Amino acid sequence: MKKFVALLLALAMMLTIVSLASADEAGKVYYLNFKPEADQAWQDLAAEYTKQTGVPVKVLTAASGTYSDTLTSEMEKKDAAPTLFQIGNAEGVATWGDYALALDGTDLINEMTTSDFNLKNANGETVAVGYCYEAYGIITNKALLEKAGYTVADIKDFESLKKIADDIHARSAELGFDAFTSAGLDGSSSWRFSGHLTNMPLFYEFRDDGITEQPATVKGTYLNAYKNIWDLYVSDSAADAKKLSGYTGGAAEEEFYTGKAVFFQNGTWEYATLIENGMKSEDLAMIPIYCGVEGEENAALCAGTENCWAVNSKASEADQKATLDFLKWVVTSDEGTTMMAKEFGPIPFKNAKDSDNVFFNDSTALLNAGKYVVTWAFNFTPDVDNWRAGIVSALEQYSAGTADWGELEYAFVDGWAKCYEATH
Repeated sequence: MKKFVALLLALAMMLTIVSLASADEAGKVYYLNFKPEADQAWQDLAAEYTKQTGVPVKVLTAASGTYSDTLTSEMEKKDAAPTLFQIGNAEGVATWGDYALALDGTDLINEMTTSDFNLKNANGETVAVGYCYEAYGIITNKALLEKAGYTVADIKDFESLKKIADDIHARSAELGFDAFTSAGLDGSSSWRFSGHLTNMPLFYEFRDDGITEQPATVKGTYLNAYKNIWDLYVSDSAADAKKLSGYTGGAAEEEFYTGKAVFFQNGTWEYATLIENGMKSEDLAMIPIYCGVEGEENAALCAGTENCWAVNSKASEADQKATLDFLKWVVTSDEGTTMMAKEFGPIPFKNAKDSDNVFFNDSTALLNAGKYVVTWAFNFTPDVDNWRAGIVSALEQYSAGTADWGELEYAFVDGWAKCYEATH
């Protein structure tokens, strides 16, 4: 009898060991989420995946502003550390690169429509995948554009944009609207030009020179392109060029949604406000910022993100596989892509669902057509507030006719070097 009981106990222990080994072999997922506003959506999606597959998925959401500290403390738990976490930029790669699995060749990467939002390490390996983004460009009132005799398809580069804008401005009294909203240099609006518009010359210079981290100096190689588009904004508008410091962001916004201008430089975040103020989604589009750079007909919108997935290289192979399988399901399944569209708008994956935001859909369409992303080079700006203040001052003087373009060139190039030196 004792032998029989001992045999049963031994068998039970073996079954327990086999069961635990099987569970470990299957792997598990632990996601440290960056966005508090998406916590419930991730919790629900994780539960659904576990229900379908049996794979445990834990989601922990860091409180707003505490992600870095939370990640540090959670990574110290070794066997209980996150298998999936976020890296936001090149600095994050420098900090967490040793914990980030190289993802090139994975099913997740193969589902992407662009790699432009991904982050690489010093060896050129993809270690973080940009899964959502924001974008900006030139918001266009298609209904007004058609009243003027044109369509969005007629705008392919700076030359065609200028031709159409010049014509609309020349006929503004007859048409009842102008080409561009006011290029306000009031603090509520100036960031659109000292930050977002300066991205154009910065992006192309950094692209040519292979710049992947904050440089100590810039050359201003493409400042002629910046001048092209700024001159167009100012000349083909009803706003008084000598008084731009008095025009606000709200003024430009109102000019656009009340039908006083066809074009309005802004981003995907503007969509809800325009709809709330009576505009119809079918009348809205976002086109790239064209400024006269060779090959720009192949450009998409200015887009960027700090939302990038990284898989823990220190996790077990089983957990790494489980995590990669989960991510593939998120970006391919109906459940996953529905949640992502609702919570994050566009995602750069083949099975992405359309968003209600037409600007996001325009961005996705350009990416799917193989256009290159104009990434956010302005993120490298040193002492950003002071550098931008110099740009705004130069734009004010130039537009008012009290200084030539050389003032802007000085603020751009010399100002960058001084701001870099001041912060280093």
